[in-house]
Amino acid sequence: MSPSSVVLLPWAPSSVATARWKLSADLREAGLVAAEIGDAALVLSELLSNAIRHARPLPGALVQASWALCDTSLTVSVRDGGGRTRPHAGHPSPSSLGGRGLAIVECLASTWGVQDSTGGVTVWAILPAPPCRGPGAVNGHAPSASEA
Repeated sequence: MSPSSVVLLPWAPSSVATARWKLSADLREAGLVAAEIGDAALVLSELLSNAIRHARPLPGALVQASWALCDTSLTVSVRDGGGRTRPHAGHPSPSSLGGRGLAIVECLASTWGVQDSTGGVTVWAILPAPPCRGPGAVNGHAPSASEA
């Protein structure tokens, strides 16, 4: 199974939970383990939260979240209307209340980046995913014939 989704969401903080739920459901159905689902949901949350906090919406007051699961990786991305500055990992002081989102993405993802396009900016991250997936998979491994 190779799930992918593109979701247009309202430009609102409540959309973060909606996107996390949909991503988690898709990845559970694909057989990913809880830790990988949690990492992907956290990355998506950070990207969406940053878009809603620091950028402009797409036309119609929307933001776009998408993900695509391939053989050994999961690509998660968020597209918005762009902001005054280019997204970058911050280096906040220990007492700062924010500014750690993209540093978290940097730690969890194999790589991440920013792509400019007409009318918007997409921030993407690629996370590792195990090669063995599928309904009924346990800890990233498909059940054996005796278990199926």
